[in-house]
Formats: sequence, C-alpha cells, structure tokens
Amino acid sequence: MPMILVAQVSDTHFDLGARNAERVRRVMDYFAGLRRRPDAILVTGDITDSGKPEQYAEAKLAFDTDIPVYVLPGNHDDRAGFRTALLGEPSSGAPINQVRRIGDLTVALLDSSVPGEPGGHLSDETYHWLREVLGGAPPGKPILLALHHPPAHLFSPIVDGISLADPQRLADLVAGDDRIAAVLTGHAHSAATSTFGGRPLLVAPSTASVLSGEWELDPPDHVMDYAPDPAVALHVFGDDYRLTTHFRTVPMGGRIGVQPA
Repeated sequence: MPMILVAQVSDTHFDLGARNAERVRRVMDYFAGLRRRPDAILVTGDITDSGKPEQYAEAKLAFDTDIPVYVLPGNHDDRAGFRTALLGEPSSGAPINQVRRIGDLTVALLDSSVPGEPGGHLSDETYHWLREVLGGAPPGKPILLALHHPPAHLFSPIVDGISLADPQRLADLVAGDDRIAAVLTGHAHSAATSTFGGRPLLVAPSTASVLSGEWELDPPDHVMDYAPDPAVALHVFGDDYRLTTHFRTVPMGGRIGVQPA
C-alpha cells in the first residue's frame, strides 16, 4: 500500500474573532506547503465555539482547500447548522455519522455529541451504523475510528468529567475487530496518547489553546493556556499498514531553518 498521510486538526473554535481563524489559516498553509501533502485533513469536533451560522461560514471558508477535509461535530457544535453549512445537507438533529475511504484506509467518523450537553455519548443508532460500516469494510485493510470525546481517563480534570459515557461498549467493539488501527479524538485540547480496547487512543491537540492536566491545574487559575502555538497530529500508514503518529507544532512566527546563535 502506498503511504497514506492523514492530518488531524481539532477544536478550532471559530468564534468570529481574528485569533482562532488566523491560527487555523496558518495550519492549513502548513499542510499545503508540505513536500508530501496530506491525503486528507480530519477535523475532530468543536469546529465552532457556539454553533452560530456565521461561525460555520467562517469555518467553511477556512477549510476551502484542494485537500479533502472531513469534519465531525463536538459539544460546542450544532448539528443542524453543522449539516447545512459544512456538509450541504438538509437541517436535522440526528447524529452526524460518516464514512470516508482514503485509499485502502476506512475512516468512520462518529458523532459523540449530545445536544445541549458537554459530555459525549454514542447512540444505539450510531452503533448500528458503525457495525454496518465495519461489516462492509474491506477484509484485512485498516480502519480508523474518529470521534470528539475521549473514551478513556486522561488525567485532565476538566475533560475527564465530560468525556464519553459508557466507554466499555465502544471498547468491546474495538477489541473485537483487528482491522481497527486506532481511535482518534479531540476535546482535550492537549496532545495525548493512551490505549483503548487494545488499540492506540490518539488525542489531537487544539489549534486554539491548551487545557491543563492534573499536574498543572489550580482552579480557577492555570486552566487554559492560550500562549502555545497551534498544533496538529499527522497519522501515517505505510505499506505494512502500521500506523505511526507525529504531533507537530505549527509556529505562528514561521519556520526557522538555522539554529539561532
């Protein structure tokens, strides 16, 4: 299998302000300028800060690129607005589940959002849909599951209280299918790795900010840090279907190719 490169962006929080939009623009420019550009860009939720139509219009403009961009909703999103603005579909409050093929790779995008709630949940409808996707996926070819809410404890006091409910149900499904290479999420505003259902759990950083862990948090201080540059995850599949992930900071000040004195 030729190399497949999937870029993951998360928690962009478009809010009609210049800061978050500029940080996403810099990230998209970084992808476009790579010698080997991503085959797809996956955005794992919280596209907008409050689900307003104008914020989705801002996101749609930012994601207008010749690299395919696949988006899924987070707890800050609105299903109806998300559907109409980003997917071009009729307004609906039903879960937004999608499947995408990238070469031999199948990516199942799961809607873990719960309208009006910060925490996550996968509905019976979503599990039924996912089982159909897995049943129709090519034998022996890799699969990624992507959702917004992490299904595991991350030692993130803010996020752990609003993570995915009933994670064991998903863990059993993941453990039962050897084709699933990893589970990708956002929501934590922090690059993190763990295991889940015997597979890697890969949590993408946010382009907007960094949320503190237990070793940093001191409420009400040291909760969110807006100083770091935006960051992304890069997931690479080689000809042996082995998954390798790199986390990369995208410097707002540009690249420096010579070591400073």
